[in-house]
Amino acid sequence: MRTKTLKKNRINVVTLGCSKNIYDSEILMGQLRANDKEVVHEEDGNIVVINTCGFIANAKEESVNTILDFVQQKEAGIVDKVFVTGCLSERYKPDLQKEIPNVDAYFGTSDLPNLLKALEADYKHELLGERLTTTPKNYAYLKIAEGCDRPCSFCAIPLMRGKHRSKPIEELVVEAEKLAAKGVKELILIAQDLTYYGLDLYKKRNLAELLRALVKVDGIEWIRLHYAFPTGFPMEVLEVMRQEPKVCNYIDIPLQHISDPILKSMRRGTTKQKTTKLLQDFRTAVPDMTIRTTLIVGYPGETEEDFQILKNWVGEMRFERLGCFTYSHEENTHAFALEDDVPEEVKQQRANEIMELQSQISWELNQEKIGKTFSCIIDRKEGNYFVGRTEFDSPDVDNEVLIDASKYYLKQGDFAQITITEAADFDLYGTPLD
Repeated sequence: MRTKTLKKNRINVVTLGCSKNIYDSEILMGQLRANDKEVVHEEDGNIVVINTCGFIANAKEESVNTILDFVQQKEAGIVDKVFVTGCLSERYKPDLQKEIPNVDAYFGTSDLPNLLKALEADYKHELLGERLTTTPKNYAYLKIAEGCDRPCSFCAIPLMRGKHRSKPIEELVVEAEKLAAKGVKELILIAQDLTYYGLDLYKKRNLAELLRALVKVDGIEWIRLHYAFPTGFPMEVLEVMRQEPKVCNYIDIPLQHISDPILKSMRRGTTKQKTTKLLQDFRTAVPDMTIRTTLIVGYPGETEEDFQILKNWVGEMRFERLGCFTYSHEENTHAFALEDDVPEEVKQQRANEIMELQSQISWELNQEKIGKTFSCIIDRKEGNYFVGRTEFDSPDVDNEVLIDASKYYLKQGDFAQITITEAADFDLYGTPLD
């Protein structure tokens, strides 16, 4: 018979999925700490909260496996309670309750007060912007909006996150000030769609005004833009990027595809011609801008010709940063009515071809950096290297700058001037400027 653990209740929050989930976990942990609860992130605890991802097949599988693992630990008496929250739970709650009944309770993406109640804590409205950050102390994610109004055929996010809801500028400034007071120097602005920011609150796309307010926050040195939708992009943002040194010359703009028939079926609201012009306008406005994008291959109906159009275009555009995913056939999305007719091995082969091409482009662009000096923020020490980033690189997904720790001493969270001495596909090596 299982015996209850005797240790004091320690809540372990486990985060799966994207940066939006990291942010949500941090808010949850901040609320628990304010309720005098002992809370940790991905460490041992006898009460477990799993913040799940439900976006595509791989992510869902990882989430389910994590739930099953902790349920087994519960059955073995290693943990006492298991709670599940986040996107998978929002999307599949009835199925999960039926298939994995030994979870204590399931909560959706907007169920934070109820989740706190289950953890014997009160939701404190006054904790505006208070959170327990889990990222290295020098950077933090700032979620400026929740949900999405876009009709993209392949995407299940509106099912899990609801309609777009912007946060007021003054609230975001307060949150940024609190982060800066803790030593955060870089804000990474996230949302399902930055481009749409402000339309619901201010009746106009207001990302530029938000940036102008955030650059005034003392202590914040870099502001980075993630997940901007290409259609309707507010071009005045580029003006702010050019004028304000704190706004990194960097944008993450997921384009998904470029062949017109696929873009139409994806319901992206744009064409190859319009997208190409948008990127040319970006480069004209901010010549040294780094553009990161993500692409999907193997979408229903993607022919070899569609794929070659995409591949040739990637070669022409020479993106500084690029990720490529295989299409995942998601129920209740518009594309689910289409036949998932590209074989899995063809999807994978196409993704590999794109990434091989991108690897070559990245290597060539990195060679141009040798001998140049960049301001780098030092994220961590790993093995024999200090690991830093330039303003053109986001954490976890982009290039890193490696500095030999046996020869040089650098401090995590500090900026350092680093001269690049060597370059690989996705790593740069450098030495500090004396």
